[in-house]
Amino acid sequence: MNKLSKILITVALCALTLLAAGCGDDSKEAKKADPSAPVKIGVTAGPHAEIMDNVKKLAEKDGLKIEVVEFSDFVSPNVALSQNELFANSMQHAPYLAATLKKEPKFELVEVFKTVNFPMAIYSSKYKKVEDIPAGAIIGIPNDPSNGARALLMLADKSFIELKDKNSVTATVADITKNEKNYQIRELDAASIPKAMPDLDIAVINANYALVANLNPTKDSLLIERPDNPFLNIFVTTKANAGDPRIAQLKKIYQSAENKKFIEDHFKGTITTGF
Repeated sequence: MNKLSKILITVALCALTLLAAGCGDDSKEAKKADPSAPVKIGVTAGPHAEIMDNVKKLAEKDGLKIEVVEFSDFVSPNVALSQNELFANSMQHAPYLAATLKKEPKFELVEVFKTVNFPMAIYSSKYKKVEDIPAGAIIGIPNDPSNGARALLMLADKSFIELKDKNSVTATVADITKNEKNYQIRELDAASIPKAMPDLDIAVINANYALVANLNPTKDSLLIERPDNPFLNIFVTTKANAGDPRIAQLKKIYQSAENKKFIEDHFKGTITTGF
């Protein structure tokens, strides 16, 4: 093979290499943006999934495709979102997100709009009126930090007790500064409180566990949490996605009159809107 042939072969090979490299880059770019692909929204099974299924139907009419991804726990949706496996999630309240970000500061997640409220409420199988609750009554509250604090804030808001800081979402029993009627606070597993009601004078129960026990917060409770409580559920995405026009589109659809009516009709007061 003469010198000229060798040079021509070398040039040809370089050209092919550059062409292949160019094709590879184009492929990556194509994978980056696919406007026709559905946005993946993470939810927990149950009410959040049911609501998002309705949002999905409404979004299709608005030209937006949604893939609803269900999780069986509260940790995985934030992990998946932080790893860009999801576009957004709808399954938590603001204090839970704050606690998650405190543990995992590398998760660049942000709240973008309010969704629904699962109202905590006070129930009793012994008393039909608040004024009938005696001094020294046994009060059952959840024993986990988030829901325990929420129950204490509600008890303070309804004047059963006073707290060091009535707005602290990390309040504990140790933060009770006044308990004039000597109420006995019993911290129990949140899921077990409905079954423990015969042994309690009053019980502070989360909406999801009340539902399982056939208790409706708006109909069966003695007192219900105020609607502007700090535990409203939120729609969450990454900082990088926060300015994406699809977030504004999702907010408009989620907070639409059609979706609000679905929530009101479907859950009959056991879940309320936070917008």
